[in-house]
Amino acid sequence: MSMSPIDKRAARRAFERAAASYDAAAVLQREIGNRMLERLDYVRLKPQTILDLGCGTGQGIDLLAKRWRKAKSIALDIAESMLQRARRRGTWLNRPWPLCADLEALPLGDASVDLVISNASLQWAGDLPRAFAELRRVLRPEGLLMFTTFGPDTLIELRRAWASADADAGGAGHAHVSPFLDMHDIGDALMRAGFADPVMDAERITMTYENVHGLMRDLKAIGGRNALQDRPRAMTGRQRLTAMELAYERERQDGRLPSTWEVVYGQAWMPAGIKTPAQQQTADGVAIPLSAIPRRVSR
Repeated sequence: MSMSPIDKRAARRAFERAAASYDAAAVLQREIGNRMLERLDYVRLKPQTILDLGCGTGQGIDLLAKRWRKAKSIALDIAESMLQRARRRGTWLNRPWPLCADLEALPLGDASVDLVISNASLQWAGDLPRAFAELRRVLRPEGLLMFTTFGPDTLIELRRAWASADADAGGAGHAHVSPFLDMHDIGDALMRAGFADPVMDAERITMTYENVHGLMRDLKAIGGRNALQDRPRAMTGRQRLTAMELAYERERQDGRLPSTWEVVYGQAWMPAGIKTPAQQQTADGVAIPLSAIPRRVSR
């Protein structure tokens, strides 16, 4: 099961270029990362080694360093320029260890990590089962994986606008927005990888913009460029871009253009000796086990 046919070299280039602008533009990523880390209040864990998978500029490392002052953090990202910023996080007595690597091929030993945190990075895995298998390999018994990623309704307005523009041009065209997996499919992949009783939930967050250019500017600033292997290789023509902008205008509400993000939260334990309750308390209420979540109905 592949999440999307990602061109890893293109993704790396995009994130290398975005390092300087990321923190200012990543408002949503920072918010969902904070919400994810708040859920650690309800987890009994004293990790010695933490892996921040797809750390970006390391926004979450400062919070982890405050929570567990003696824990060693590994800041892993595909882009060296992101790691140049992440390596300055933490405290002067306990800086993270920067590691430039692909999340599907972790250069870490077996059972070497107690906690894996991944905020808005798993959607860049071209092979999600392989990524989960790697995470299970490096986690110690009773270790925890906690992550956020995005579901299929993410950027749905942009997706519809591009589909309309392509149809007006007389064809389906290339993919303009990455596809995202359903929450239940992600949970299934966790179970097949051997994690214990995954707990999943999701929420929709809507950002609003004055115009499409604001959205596109933010996506570029966080490295969210089109890195699909099936992406258009030539610059999009002015006529088709204008058609997309006009189609997006049909989404306008109360004078603003909405941009929907379906945020998926997940956690799963290594199975050795872990007694996972049927329900687990989260900062926002109760997260339910995967088996209780109905599959998405095609629309």
